[in-house]
Amino acid sequence: MNPDTETISGAKPRKAAIVFIFITVVVDVLALGIIIPVLPKLVEGFLGGDTARAAEYYGLFGTVWALMQFIFAPVLGALSDRFGRRPVILLSCLGLGLDYILMALAPTLWWLFVGRVISGITAASFATAGAYIADVTPPEKRAASFGMIGAAWGLGFVMGPALGGALGVVDPRLPFWVAAGLTLLNALYGLFVLPESLAPESRKAFAWRRANPVGSLILLRSHPQLLGLSSVNFIYFLAHQVLPSVFVLYAGYRYGWNERTMGLTLAAVGIFNIIVQAGLVKPIVARFGERRALFTGLFFGAAGFAMFGLAPVGIVFWSALPVFAMMGLFGPAAQGLMTRHVSPSEQGQLQGANSSLMGITGMIGPGLFTLTFASFIGAHRDWHLPGAPFLLAAILMIIALGVALQVTRQRPELKQQEEVATQ
Repeated sequence: MNPDTETISGAKPRKAAIVFIFITVVVDVLALGIIIPVLPKLVEGFLGGDTARAAEYYGLFGTVWALMQFIFAPVLGALSDRFGRRPVILLSCLGLGLDYILMALAPTLWWLFVGRVISGITAASFATAGAYIADVTPPEKRAASFGMIGAAWGLGFVMGPALGGALGVVDPRLPFWVAAGLTLLNALYGLFVLPESLAPESRKAFAWRRANPVGSLILLRSHPQLLGLSSVNFIYFLAHQVLPSVFVLYAGYRYGWNERTMGLTLAAVGIFNIIVQAGLVKPIVARFGERRALFTGLFFGAAGFAMFGLAPVGIVFWSALPVFAMMGLFGPAAQGLMTRHVSPSEQGQLQGANSSLMGITGMIGPGLFTLTFASFIGAHRDWHLPGAPFLLAAILMIIALGVALQVTRQRPELKQQEEVATQ
């Protein structure tokens, strides 16, 4: 079979394709995670050791990366709807690998900045990976497959920073070379084993009105429930920004944790996430349906964030990790429900729109939660509440749960879908 021209068919090719997508997500996230421990120090080195200026530039790097995700995720999604998933995924892997080489060789801070811009563009292929899963998986089984993708994210983020920290001790640029090697090898592997998932008759002409971030979001208005679920998704993404935004500051301030303890805690978050997404999503969705799984994830997310914010000592914070991990039920269930409301030729656009929503929250979430944290630990505050950002995240999750209850009321077509999924 020529993977460039033939589309996937049969149970074994479908399973092999899902395995490849799983590996691709693990490798891409692993590569992103590898550079986390060394990138701030590399920026600081270019600025002569000025930590304050390095923090400002590093924040700019993060914002621009999220902006590139916002802009280019719908573009890649629309391109995959036109030309197929395979070329977009493989070219993105190739581009990401070459970009890591660029960053490894970057002679100045601005070359490094350009590398992060390109990284934000090429990493936007996660939307296409999600569309591939929707193509090759029956609607009633998509939540379980999306759960495996979530587990891949967790696995990559557990392994990546730990590996990057070990490599960075040898040379701060070594993690970039390893990330490049892993990504390019995966692209080469996919060149031989990844078949196309989108049949030619299901493709849709490329149009900038659908591919731009604003235009892609119009798709979310095509069905009342799709619009409602995207609103829930947005609130969920925004609440989730609290962890990367303030966890390090909060844990150091409240519990006096060092880098090792923080790293172990984040690794535990990833491990629990893998357990939930790889081991629990499929049986829970099969037993209770996507709608109840979605509610359960939002409820436990609110409970976990509240426990984080109220935990007076570190051991209580750790005890909340299994509770918080159950939030992992939300994403696969939401994805499964949303993919039911668009055609095969719009799956890429849908995933691109979801990635754009995440990009928006990536731009506004850090400021929201860091300012909340700063406001509630300031000396002028009579009410000292360092856990305020996590409590705000818990409130957002409760709001998301309320919206979800409203938009997924048991309409006849949804009830029939859930009966099929749980049979």
